[in-house]
This record gives sequence, C-alpha cells and structure tokens, in this order.
Amino acid sequence: MSEFSGKRYVVTGAASGIGHAVAQQLLAAGAEVHCLDRNTPTAAVTTHVEVNLADPRSIDAALEQLTGQFDGLIQVAGIPGTAPADLVLAVNSLAVRHLTESFFDRLLPGAAVTIVSSTAGFGWPLRLESIRDLLATDTFEEGAAWFKDNPQRGNAYNFSKEVTTVYAQSMGLALHEMGFRINAVLPGPVETPILTDFEETMGKDTLDGVKELLGRHATPEDIAAVVVFLASDAAGWVNGQAIAADGGLTGAVAAGVIPAPEI
Repeated sequence: MSEFSGKRYVVTGAASGIGHAVAQQLLAAGAEVHCLDRNTPTAAVTTHVEVNLADPRSIDAALEQLTGQFDGLIQVAGIPGTAPADLVLAVNSLAVRHLTESFFDRLLPGAAVTIVSSTAGFGWPLRLESIRDLLATDTFEEGAAWFKDNPQRGNAYNFSKEVTTVYAQSMGLALHEMGFRINAVLPGPVETPILTDFEETMGKDTLDGVKELLGRHATPEDIAAVVVFLASDAAGWVNGQAIAADGGLTGAVAAGVIPAPEI
C-alpha cells in the first residue's frame, strides 16, 4: 500500500508543467490532490479552485473553499521574467509566503510544505541582507511596497527565486517547532510551456549551452519525483533545504568545475 494512499495535498500550478506532473504522480499513488490554479487542470484532481496568486484576497478566498486538514502544501505555480517585475515577485515570492503562513492551521502533524524555486536564484548569498529585509515585512502588501521602494538589479525572476529559496531555508526551524517541514526544489531548465520565456530572459545561447552539456533539459516528471519525495514521510528529517535538481550543474559551479551562468 502506498504511503500516499488517502493523504490529502494542495498543489498550486497543477494545470501545467511540473505541477501537472506532481499531481499525476500523487494521484497515481492514491493521494487526493486539491488544485489551486488560474487555469483548469487536465489531471483528474480531487477538486480545483481558481485563484489569482498575485492577489492576496484571491488566495484567501480560495483557501476558504478548501475543507479539512492536509498532509502537505506543494507550491509549484510561478511566472517567468517576461512578466512585469512586480507581478513576478508577487506570484513567485509573496504568494508563496502568504499561502504557506495562511495554511499552518490546515496542516496535519508531520505535514510538509514543498516549494518549487529555481537554480536561477543561485545568487542569494550576495543579496541576503536585502532578501532578509523583504522577508521581515509582515504582509503581502508590505512586501510589494518594499520591492517598489527597493528595485533590484537584473531580472526580477532571479531575485524572486532567491527570495523563495531563502524563505524555505530560513523557515525550517520555525516549522520544525510547529511539527511540520519546509523544503525547496531548485530545477534548472525544464521542458515546460514557459521554457521559451526563459530563453528570452536568460539567453537562448545560455540555455542551449546547458542542454548541450547535459544532453537534454529536465522533464517535468524528473522534477516532480523530487517534489513528491520531499512531501513523503521518507524525507521526514529533511527540512529547511534547497535541493537542486539540475543534472549536476549546481554542484559543478560550486566546486569550480564550470563558471556560474550569466543569467
């Protein structure tokens, strides 16, 4: 019998890409999947609630439509850097924090929060002070105001994922005290519908170089398998981690084997 049999999960972004693959894998293992997405999923999810993650009121309204307790919150939804910077930060960072912290009273003991961030946020140590300032804000609106007052260099997508990665790492001990876990998965390039957007913002030559080095980009299923593992009881002592799922690139950069990509 699968350890997921009868368990209940909320998955954001289950209508496409990695989120769809996560939903499929959980459903196949016998879990309930409750989808929060602006689009309708094709997977046979248990329930679907439409939500606009750029609007905290929409998030709150969506949560009111969910009933009962859950074994995990899996946040996959995100938008690429081709969107306006304030929207990118709202969906990729502020919504993740707002949804996580609004969900604590719906989580069962031992539950896990799993977030899909990105290797594009590898520069977080250089901006840690600014990221901590942003995360010190109390509300979605205050976070948005901070970002407006403190514009960051480079693509907003990279910064948004730096924030999300640091959030997952910084919240590990706090969630442990509550009886939960939180982790982030950091994919490199993935064959999803928004890959062309990343080619536009990060450089097609850069991403093609990654593909040539590794032989292929990741599939959504590659990443979903890591997400599902982190949501499982088997990962019960993995907490506050940012786990790269990128075919080896992050390790090679960290060890000085290859230079960091210019994105």
